[in-house]
Amino acid sequence: MNKDYYKILGVSKDASKEDIKKAFRKLAHEHHPDKGGNIEKFKEVSEAYGVLSDDNKRSQYDTYGSAGSTGAGGFNQGQSGFGGFEGFDFSGFNQGGNQDFDFDLGDMFGDFFGGGRKKQKKGRDITVDMELTFQESVFETTKKIRITKTSKCGSCGGSGAEKGSQMETCPVCSGYGKVRETKRSIFGNFMTEKVCDNCSGTGKIPKVKCTTCRGYGILKKDEEYEVKIPADVNDGETIRLTGAGEAIKDGSSGDLYIRIRVKKNPLFEKEGKNLITELNIKLTDAILGAKYNLETLDGNIELKIPEGMAFGEILRVKGKGIPKENGSRGDLFVRVNIKTPSRLSKQAKKVFEDLRNEGI
Repeated sequence: MNKDYYKILGVSKDASKEDIKKAFRKLAHEHHPDKGGNIEKFKEVSEAYGVLSDDNKRSQYDTYGSAGSTGAGGFNQGQSGFGGFEGFDFSGFNQGGNQDFDFDLGDMFGDFFGGGRKKQKKGRDITVDMELTFQESVFETTKKIRITKTSKCGSCGGSGAEKGSQMETCPVCSGYGKVRETKRSIFGNFMTEKVCDNCSGTGKIPKVKCTTCRGYGILKKDEEYEVKIPADVNDGETIRLTGAGEAIKDGSSGDLYIRIRVKKNPLFEKEGKNLITELNIKLTDAILGAKYNLETLDGNIELKIPEGMAFGEILRVKGKGIPKENGSRGDLFVRVNIKTPSRLSKQAKKVFEDLRNEGI
């Protein structure tokens, strides 16, 4: 019985290849078994597309219809490859195609769920540690890092071809980048595809291989990168350098992740955008007041100790803390510790006894 393939796809007889393809994608998606669709409808629209998408078969169909035999220019529907699909798990149709239709179901479903774009090959990511001093972690700075990794060949730019040499079509896959194999199963004949080993899926091979990388397009070498360290970076944080990871031929390089390790500083602690330090002073200086040299991240300054300083009191030094986003800085807080003498001279002891007697 004749089938109206145009009607099945919902297109006119003068529909373009693109219109036929769009109609098929829509219907195949609608009737796909994995989506809960009707398997018979799916087979029917696939059969219609297989004929109307091929110029020769479409011409034969327009002349003889779908009921023609294998002779007299007709085509046998039984060879469509869609018989025996009952109970078949369509989730296995990742890269398969139909042998008669010259049509890749894997590409079709990639269009449905991946926007029709092939997944970009990407090299491996690399993670390294970088040690910073406490001061380097507070202020914005620049550090250099040197690693040995796979990089694109500088001589050929990653193409694998000797400079001045041209690329030519791969003779194994005829430029397609993949090789097809027909496999027989209880469900019929299926075409599978795999990446061409000869050209690594590019469809091109160098006419003359690069003598530096021997045609691989990549090679191991030392690379040095300048890394901008932001202000107020903390131990364990990570900085990413996009494209500085392992290179891969005919794909993008991975990323380089730099894990920050900050050395502890015996003088300073971070608290938000402020710094905290401690200062030991003499008891007499706490009572009478004094001036002390105080170490900061910007160098030494003179700190005034007011009279009557109590143990554990905190002094604030403005603008000596951690840089802020607006260009200002946090503060440095100084916790004052008073050193109590363990032994006193007779004269000093008398002075303190007199003070005690006066209620001080």
